[in-house]
Amino acid sequence: MSFLRSLGPAVAHVHPAEALRAGIGALVGLGLTGLFVLSPAVDLHLGLYLVAPFGATSVLLFAVPNSPLAQPWSAVVGNVMAALVGVAVCLTIRDPVLRIALAVGLAISAMILCRAVHPPAGAVAMTAAMSPDAVHRLGFWFALSPIALGTVSLVVVATLYARLTGRHYPFRQFDAPNRHGTSDAAPPERLGLTEAELTGLLDRYRQSLNLGVEDLARLIGAAELQAATHRTGPLTAADIMSRNLVTVAPETPLAEVADLFRRHRFTSLPVAIGAAEGEGRFVGLIFQIHLIDLARAEARRRGWPFGKGMRRLVERAPDVTRRAGDIMAVAVPRATPATPIAALLPLMADGGVDAVPVLDQSRLAGIVTRTDLIAALAREGIRPVEPAAPSESAQDWA
Repeated sequence: MSFLRSLGPAVAHVHPAEALRAGIGALVGLGLTGLFVLSPAVDLHLGLYLVAPFGATSVLLFAVPNSPLAQPWSAVVGNVMAALVGVAVCLTIRDPVLRIALAVGLAISAMILCRAVHPPAGAVAMTAAMSPDAVHRLGFWFALSPIALGTVSLVVVATLYARLTGRHYPFRQFDAPNRHGTSDAAPPERLGLTEAELTGLLDRYRQSLNLGVEDLARLIGAAELQAATHRTGPLTAADIMSRNLVTVAPETPLAEVADLFRRHRFTSLPVAIGAAEGEGRFVGLIFQIHLIDLARAEARRRGWPFGKGMRRLVERAPDVTRRAGDIMAVAVPRATPATPIAALLPLMADGGVDAVPVLDQSRLAGIVTRTDLIAALAREGIRPVEPAAPSESAQDWA
C-alpha cells in the first residue's frame, strides 16, 4: 500500500488562485519575451528565437519561485553553461546518440560544479546537440542568443511579476534586513541557529537543491510556533479577551479618538455602531498608525511639518470634519468567542496584528490584544503540571 501511495501526487493541494497566478506569469513572461526580444520563428542569422527549454524555465520561475533551482544564478548560468557544453559537444562528436547523451551528462556535471543546477538546462544542452545545422551556423553565439538573452528576459519579467503578485523572487536572503530595515530576524525566525548551521542541515539531508536557507528558517520558526499552540490547552478567545471595551462610533471626531489613545495608552480602538444601547455592531478598527499616516499625508499635501499636520488633524475646529469612520480599517482578522488562542498565535507573533476583535455574529463581544495573549501564555507557563496517574505495571510493583 505504501508503495502505491508513493506513486501518487507528492505535491500538496495548491489553491486555484496560485495555479492561476503561475499560469498567467508564464503567459506574460513568454509573451513579452516573444514579442520584444526573441521571435517564435527560427532565426539562424542572429539567433533571436525562442527555444523549447524556455517553457521549462518558465515553470520554475513562475510556479516555484522559492526553489533554489529557479534563482537567477541557477537559471542564467545553468542555461548558458549547458549551451556552451552542448555546442562544444555538437561541434566535435558526429554520432547523434553519443552526442546527445554526452552533452546532457557533461552539462549536469558543469552545472553542479558551478552551483547553478537548473533542470531546463539539460534540455538546452540536448537542443544544441540535436540541432547541428543551427550550431554550425551560430557556433558559440548560440549560448548568448537565444539562450542567455531569453533567460535574462524571463528572469526580469519573473522578478517584476513576483513583486506585483505578492511573492518573493529572487528568494529571501538569510541576512537580509527585516521589513523595518533592521538586521534582526523576524520574531518567529529567531531560532538561535546560524546560517552555517542551517546550511549544514540542508547538506546533511541533501535538501540544498530543494530549499533555501532563509526559507528553512521560516519553516522551522513556523513549526515551533505551531508546536507551541499545542501547549496552550483548551483556552479560547472568550477566556482571555477584554470584554468591557472603550469604543468609538464611526462619526466620532478624530480629536476625541486621539484623546482616548492618549488617556488610555491604547494601540487600537474598536469602531462600533449602537455600543451605547448595548448592541455594539462591529464595523472597524482604528490603530494609532492610522492617525500617524493620515497626519503625514496631510502635512505633505500642504507642505507643513508633521507636527502641524497632526495638530490640524485632531483639533476641534469647525472646518475639520475627519471622523473615525474615515480612517478605520475594515478588513482585519476576526475571531469568535470559541476561537482557540492557538489560532491567534500566528497572527500576532510577527507583529503584523496588534489586536483581534471577537465577534458574536456581528456584535462586538470583546477584543484580544497582544497584552491579553502574553498574559494568558504566562499563566499557562507557570501553571503546575499535574502528575500523571500511575500505570498498572507501576501499581503491580508497589
